[in-house]
Amino acid sequence: MDEISFGTDGWRATLDTFTDDRVRVVGQAVADYLADEGFTAPVLVGYDARETSPGFAESLAEVVAGNGFDVLLPERDCPTPLVAYAIAERGLSGALMVTASHNPPEYNGVKFIPSDGAPALPDVTDAVAERLAEPDLLPESERGTIERVDVVSPHADHAMDLVGDDLSDLTVVYDAMHGSGRGVTDALLEAAGAEVVRLRCERDADFGGISPEPSAENLEGLAEAMAEHDADLGVANDGDADRIGIATPDRGVLDENLFFAAVYDYLLESDSGPAIRTVSTTFLIDRIAEAHGEEVFETAVGFKWVADGMREHDALMGGEESGGFSVRGHVREKDGVLMGLLAAAATAEEDFDARLDRIEAEHGEIVADKISVACPDSEKARVIDDLEDVLPETVAGRDIAKVVTLDGFKLLLEDGSWLLVRPSGTEPKMRVYAEAGSEDAVSSLLEAGRELVEPLV
Repeated sequence: MDEISFGTDGWRATLDTFTDDRVRVVGQAVADYLADEGFTAPVLVGYDARETSPGFAESLAEVVAGNGFDVLLPERDCPTPLVAYAIAERGLSGALMVTASHNPPEYNGVKFIPSDGAPALPDVTDAVAERLAEPDLLPESERGTIERVDVVSPHADHAMDLVGDDLSDLTVVYDAMHGSGRGVTDALLEAAGAEVVRLRCERDADFGGISPEPSAENLEGLAEAMAEHDADLGVANDGDADRIGIATPDRGVLDENLFFAAVYDYLLESDSGPAIRTVSTTFLIDRIAEAHGEEVFETAVGFKWVADGMREHDALMGGEESGGFSVRGHVREKDGVLMGLLAAAATAEEDFDARLDRIEAEHGEIVADKISVACPDSEKARVIDDLEDVLPETVAGRDIAKVVTLDGFKLLLEDGSWLLVRPSGTEPKMRVYAEAGSEDAVSSLLEAGRELVEPLV
């Protein structure tokens, strides 16, 4: 069982470790947890577009049904947020989702989503991990049923009701990156009236030979297609469509921090409420909130903490710089499908670039970036401990005003910029993040962060 470990967002591993036998062990642990907690409603088992995902989902369904639960399987591979929404919409005990999200094709993963549709907190994942055991199935006559269901239509109806804008004057380029957003996000935009130009909307279990991550280097074709079709907006999803990437006519592929700022600004035009952001996400959100008399609450990295903050503070919007966002009125799970529709609605109201120009004129420009330093998972805790002993008094010539230890070490500098060092929850790496008022300042901060971390690894 040592090979199975739950990180920031479930268990992910390469396929030499992520085997059918171990997946069945996870299924048994979830079934035992649900039974021990008194849940009796059906369980949904979703899966993404990876070649091995349908088979793993069927194995999980067999184990969970073998423990007496009725099991629902989607009609096709589907985005993670649709699975989360289906839990709340159908009143389910929870769901298992087979996905490695944006990881390369040689990975797969599985995560448990509890009955509220929000990411599982550590007390839940710890309880599941404590129950890891070989499957113990009931006699055939006592097992639950397995049924295929539509999870796309209910989510689409809800998204249209929640956002409710007419997009008939918009042209949107949508890039599915060969993942599970194909035929979902694009169909939703089209149903709202937009003209949609599709890129990489065919299923490819190898994602065209790249990681299905909506980063700038992976979305060059999106910006090119926008120019070719004179499009108003570009939208992309990662492999399981829980994250979003955006491109605009003037800025190209947009920093997710700026996307967060623009959409929060849009929502505040007709509603009110605080925002939840992670320690790695821009302070621009704080400036926008302050201008509207709202608060911002900071969390550790990981959408589970954002979701918990949204619950606690009844937040209007929550998000993280890696492209995961949700809003009030929706399940508290990051949803790249819904956010694609919301980005288009914001664009229909005001050109996205014009909105950002206005925000930057009022609140100042920000530049943010990050780098990674290779670090074995077994060494991460030691590196963080050692880092505490070598923290400097200045970083890249800037005095440190405050050190925040919510997640790693975040060094708040006197000039308003910051540097963050923390362990990745999904890869064997240390992450170094920085935000400042210029690209040169960010580069110098990141280099200073690298010089801090590398000697410790």
